[in-house]
Amino acid sequence: MAFLFSGNQCLLFILLLLLLHATSAAIAAALENSTDLASLLAFKAASTSGGGDASDNIIAANWTTDSPFCTWVGVRCSRRRPRVVSLNLSSFSLQGTISPHLSNLSFLSSLDLSNNSLSGTIPDTLGRLPRLAMLLLSRNLLSGPIPPSIFNMSSLVSIILSFNNLSGSIPTQVLLPRIERIFVKGNLLTGQIPADLTRCLTLQQINLGENNLTGSVPSSFGNLSELVFLTLGQNQFTGAIPASIGNLTKIQYLYLANSDLGGEIPKELGNLVNLQELYLHRSGIVGSIPISLWNASKMIILAVSVNNLTGPVPPTLGKSMSFLRILDMAENTLSGGLDFIASLTKCSDLKFLGVSYNQFEGVLPDAYGNLSMDLQYFHASGNHINGSIPTGLGNLSSLILLDLSSNELRGTIPRTLWRLKKLQVMYLGFNRLTGSIPSDIGLMTNLAKISFPENRFSGQIPDSVGNISGLQKLDLSVNKLSSTIPLSLWSRIGLIALDLSQNRFEGLLPLQMAKLKVIDHIDLRSNRLSGNISSALGELQSITYIDLSNNSFHDQIPQQLGRLFNVEYLNLSHNFLSGIIPKSFSNLSYVKSLDLSFNMLEGEIPEGKVFSNISITSLMENRALCGAPQLKFPPCPANVTTSTSSAKLRLLKYILPSIASVLVFLACFSLFIKKFMRKKAKTSFMEESPCLNYHRWIPYFELSRATDNFSEDNLLGRGSIGKVYKGSLDDGLAVAVKVLNLEVEGASRSFDAECHTLGQVRHRNLVKIISTCSNLEFKALVLEFMPNQSLDKWLYSENQCLTLLQRINIMLDVSLGLDYLHHQHPHVIVHCDLKPSNILLDENMVAKISDFGIAKLMLIDNNSTTPTNNIGTVGYMAPEYGSTGGVTIRGDVYSFGILLLELVTGKKPVDTMFSGELNLRQWVCNAYPTAVMEIVDNNILRIEFANLQQHSDRVNILHRCLSSIIEVGLHCSKDLPNERLLMRDVVPMLQDMKNGVLVN
Repeated sequence: MAFLFSGNQCLLFILLLLLLHATSAAIAAALENSTDLASLLAFKAASTSGGGDASDNIIAANWTTDSPFCTWVGVRCSRRRPRVVSLNLSSFSLQGTISPHLSNLSFLSSLDLSNNSLSGTIPDTLGRLPRLAMLLLSRNLLSGPIPPSIFNMSSLVSIILSFNNLSGSIPTQVLLPRIERIFVKGNLLTGQIPADLTRCLTLQQINLGENNLTGSVPSSFGNLSELVFLTLGQNQFTGAIPASIGNLTKIQYLYLANSDLGGEIPKELGNLVNLQELYLHRSGIVGSIPISLWNASKMIILAVSVNNLTGPVPPTLGKSMSFLRILDMAENTLSGGLDFIASLTKCSDLKFLGVSYNQFEGVLPDAYGNLSMDLQYFHASGNHINGSIPTGLGNLSSLILLDLSSNELRGTIPRTLWRLKKLQVMYLGFNRLTGSIPSDIGLMTNLAKISFPENRFSGQIPDSVGNISGLQKLDLSVNKLSSTIPLSLWSRIGLIALDLSQNRFEGLLPLQMAKLKVIDHIDLRSNRLSGNISSALGELQSITYIDLSNNSFHDQIPQQLGRLFNVEYLNLSHNFLSGIIPKSFSNLSYVKSLDLSFNMLEGEIPEGKVFSNISITSLMENRALCGAPQLKFPPCPANVTTSTSSAKLRLLKYILPSIASVLVFLACFSLFIKKFMRKKAKTSFMEESPCLNYHRWIPYFELSRATDNFSEDNLLGRGSIGKVYKGSLDDGLAVAVKVLNLEVEGASRSFDAECHTLGQVRHRNLVKIISTCSNLEFKALVLEFMPNQSLDKWLYSENQCLTLLQRINIMLDVSLGLDYLHHQHPHVIVHCDLKPSNILLDENMVAKISDFGIAKLMLIDNNSTTPTNNIGTVGYMAPEYGSTGGVTIRGDVYSFGILLLELVTGKKPVDTMFSGELNLRQWVCNAYPTAVMEIVDNNILRIEFANLQQHSDRVNILHRCLSSIIEVGLHCSKDLPNERLLMRDVVPMLQDMKNGVLVN
């Protein structure tokens, strides 16, 4: 009995121990669970404190203690126990900072916070996570150094920190025994690549590009035998490419471009049998391309352009690299024959071939016609290629650009070339080509640029050239072409530049030339043209360059040429022109060069700007010019005001009595209107000189002081015609000083246009002009300073994001400014160049339209058309600018519509994704209305909310708002001007959208 009793006690004791153990395990598990919960709540508190509406943050709405944290969005727990093993919050619109308490998630193996707006530093405590394998923090606003602890984690497999604002150097002590990927591209890192990094033998992908790293590329990179992807380009590395890179036999992608490496290409790169893409362009590389490199048989892209490479290219290149799609060797000093191009017929996927500006020689064999049918770009200019153009090139049906200029080609253009129906650009100039231009050229309706200068073509221009509907530039200068210029050519309304100089053309200038509404450049010098100069030339008010010299034009110069307000170069010399110089020439404000020499002109030299700066050589060898004492011409007789011809004197005798009678009447009438005319003259003077209305005069020296002598430190930006500096005037007023580069064509005209327009407009949404400073050597506009810079920088900056409400406010501000210009100002004003870089933002993010350098003042009505010589910016300009050559307010509406679509999608109209017939508007049309959310700028979704499925009501509200904006943008950007909305109709639509966003 004693033994049994003792046995029961033992059993009871064992049961008691088991109970105690189970209880302690439960307590421990509960403690661990509470640790994970506390860590997640600390992260929630830190990441939703960025100043936005917390209700728009999915974490704020979903991460509540009402449900277990393992069910929270973005959280994944272990199957065995409620411990967090993965936190994936990519693209969740997170703001604020990364909580250091995440280091308490001791089972965490994956942390993905990429594509958010998190700021601050990376917590050093993350280095304590014992199981962390994936650390993904790319595309945030993180700053400061990379914590050294991150690079000493035994469990890490991937470190992705790209596109932040991280600074300092890469940690020098690296202990990452399992690491496979390190991406720190697009930061502000400095210093050298640490040697320890190349001891991580498990590395497969490294991207250190787009930083400010210095020093040389470590030769120890060759130890990373598992590497398949290496990007070091766009840094400041110096020294040669280490030969040890050739040990990386698994590498597929190698980018070392846009650096200052120098040295030669190591022959060891030929060992990279798996290499598919090699980028070495703009790297200062010298020497020859090693023969061994051609053994890289899997190469798809080989880019070695803009270096100092020499020597030949092996004729078996195409056989060695049959997978090539892009081969770019342009702008080197490579030499030898071109047999290697024939071998490229083995490359069935070849799309781009660039060998321009080298020292290649030899002929182009007909086998070139067997190149890839997908070839789109063939650049071979600036070499020593001789022989004839191979007929086989006509087989390359996908070709868009063909450039064989500046070579030594002979013979005729093969008729097979006219089969290239997709060809848009054909450069054959500066060769020795002969024969005529076949009429089949009219079949190439997509041609935009035809450039055949300095050859030996003869015959006439075929009339079929008028069938080339897309023709913009035609250059047939310095040939032996003859006969008359076909009338069909003068009907090509989209023509921008025409150069037929130094040929043997004859005949008259037709009235049809008035159809060239957008023409900018006409050069017909040194031909055999005759007759009078057509008055239709005066209708080309967009033109800036005219040269009709060395022809046989006679009779008088048409007065209508005085209407060419935009012309800068006008040469009528070496003709047989007679009569007087038209007084209307005094209106030519922008002429920099006027040459009327070697004609038969007579009479008084007019006064005016163009004649105050003219030289005697521009008027020499005429019959009987007088006046202009500064040029030492004889004074004009007192009774001679126009021509001294006897015929006009006889006519004067008959009309003199009538004039005397009229003068008596005019004398009486003038007394009656004297007061009125004096008042009108004053008013007219003020209207014609708006720049005199400014209430503030700022001398050059004050502007120089304000900008610290126009220091680069105060540079806000560069434009096509000058620079803009930030300055502080003597009274402390912050200003933007727009200084024009007077050596740039059109700068003075742009200054006058902007001064004239801004001088007479005042509106909250137009940039205010404070003053001007102008003399013969210096021109500047003093504008109000806009501290938040341009809309363009906000849309495409890694560090700045616009909310939906901010975007609507900006669109509304711009519409109000345009409504004022189009409908509320006494004279209709068309801006002509509306785009994000011309929309500036003040300290309160109020948008203001700027850059009125090509604005047009229209004095008739809202539908009037004014010719323009500047058709705005590609992608934003209305399609009718290229067809009718005129501008209306509906052209601005088109630009505004494109701007709306850009604000919603975050895509520029010139984005590389748009090619052929696909443009931004068509892309949006394809998605509207069924797939709107698929094309919306990801930044909008990130800021508003992340997980759309969790907030269907918010999805619907956002979808309706974005659809409304897109609908307005599509209406404004319709192809036909009369189908577009007017700005006075757009304004209330945007105001309703803004009110709807505020309410919801």
